[in-house]
Amino acid sequence: SSTGPLAMRRRKVVYPPPKTATKGGAASPDTRSPAASRVVSIDLGAIRGRADLRPGMRVQITGGTYAGETATVESVAGGVIPAAVVRNEAGLARRVRAIDLAPVTGRADDSTSGAG
Repeated sequence: SSTGPLAMRRRKVVYPPPKTATKGGAASPDTRSPAASRVVSIDLGAIRGRADLRPGMRVQITGGTYAGETATVESVAGGVIPAAVVRNEAGLARRVRAIDLAPVTGRADDSTSGAG
């Protein structure tokens, strides 16, 4: 009886395109993501590290997020990229690449400690 003249037709189901669908060909250089245009540089000198680092030594962090801070070396770890655990003046410890540490030669309070 569904073949009669009053039978309702079923509508075709239309699904939206998936969010991962890509139309067209490869993206032009203008429409690429910003991450694709970033340049990465790798410091190959970091593999050498610093042979003069010793626990208890005063150092200044020269690179990275904590650049400019003065700290004390607590331990030195070897490996592919040598690193040191340092404690800054605020008492916080952090791991820093050995190549990003420079020894502090003279401290300002050393010269005043002898006068008394």
